[in-house]
Amino acid sequence: MRLYGRLVIQGNILVKTGLHIGGSGGAFAIGGVDNPVIVNQVTGQPYIPGSSLRGKMRSLTEKYLGRTTGQRISQSQIHACKTEAEYLECPICNIFGITAEDFNWPTRLLVRDVALDPDSAMTIREAKTALPYTEIKTEVAIDRVTSQANPRDVERVPAGAVFGPMELVYNIYSEQDVAWISVLLDAMQLLEDDYLGGHGSRGSGKVVFQNLHLILKRADQYRQPIDMGTFSTLEDLSATASDMISRIWSEFA
Repeated sequence: MRLYGRLVIQGNILVKTGLHIGGSGGAFAIGGVDNPVIVNQVTGQPYIPGSSLRGKMRSLTEKYLGRTTGQRISQSQIHACKTEAEYLECPICNIFGITAEDFNWPTRLLVRDVALDPDSAMTIREAKTALPYTEIKTEVAIDRVTSQANPRDVERVPAGAVFGPMELVYNIYSEQDVAWISVLLDAMQLLEDDYLGGHGSRGSGKVVFQNLHLILKRADQYRQPIDMGTFSTLEDLSATASDMISRIWSEFA
């Protein structure tokens, strides 16, 4: 197996509706909320874990391509091909990876944690939200038998917050990997049309990708990256996807 190069996708993630990616510890702190968001323990600021971003894109792609799930990872199940022949034809297992005990092949996609943009952090602080970088949304669950109302507080990053810089690193080992860049772009679009984090069916978690900058790094010229362009939105990038994919492979041909 030979690494031909890497495609790096950089950009920002704009929160369109309040974002809740669950953390821990809020219920144990005096005055803490029942459903806190995950935060950087050094800065106290919320962030988007790469695992949450990558896992959601994988889950949506599995449904989109109609792949069955069955392999348990922690508390969830993922699709995993059973034979090497199936694996070689499967974009999900190649892009998002499978456990080494199945096939010892490298994952194509690496997703970094995404920090809160400094300007966005300052804006939220100046807005004097309920907590330093987040808001509190009160939801009420109704007991279907007794009709008793059970209010609960959910911590969210407020709409308008920006996380960045985001970085997705896509490893290219073959011409097929280049073709599968379209699957990665589909996964990003599926996420925009769905939600990230929790409570999505109740309004939370709509996000969009912004200011996407693509950089190609050829293995034989790794310290001389090729600028593949900047796109304001994912829609703008998707509109040129076919030409972009052809251009990328031509760099290796």
